[in-house]
Amino acid sequence: MEKSSIHNIFKEIDLSDEKIEVLANHLTKVNCKKGELLVRQGESVSNKYFIYSGCLRSFFIDEQGKEHTLQFAIKDWWISDYPGYFQGRKAIMNIECIQDSVLIKMTKNNRDVLFNHVPQLESFFRLKFENTIASFQKRTIASLSYSAKEKYIQFVNTYAEIEQNVRNYHIASYLGITKESLSRIRKEIAKGDS
Repeated sequence: MEKSSIHNIFKEIDLSDEKIEVLANHLTKVNCKKGELLVRQGESVSNKYFIYSGCLRSFFIDEQGKEHTLQFAIKDWWISDYPGYFQGRKAIMNIECIQDSVLIKMTKNNRDVLFNHVPQLESFFRLKFENTIASFQKRTIASLSYSAKEKYIQFVNTYAEIEQNVRNYHIASYLGITKESLSRIRKEIAKGDS
């Protein structure tokens, strides 16, 4: 992997050339096509992914066969099925590329090796994970207490750069509403209704 990519991914920490070399040897660049599944519900999880470019989504399929989108991941974000990745369990969700994407893959084994060779990574990933937990708690509160329109506005504010590039059913699934409700909300906002 190129050293410039390593600098881009870990720009928040100061790394020596030696540590950059270690990182380059333990991370893998992956090209992912739109529609490709990186993680499948019920299967083993051994990787987490950094989004270098493109967009991914995590979702699960309930017993009735309905999809529920949990998260979108865009440039500079990390994504995985964390119960599977951290605890060695089977995946509880799927991760799909919804745009052609360039990803950086980190296996669980390589992560452990890197923590030994590049100790700054532990605090780097701790901070990333703290932000992830905070984000999921905000999303949970919004899901429980916001109106559909408020949830859509929050979505647009969070994912402004991808809102026009993902399918309507993905957005509706993420918000927990129907495509028809999403269309109505967009029309209300376009007309300036409150």
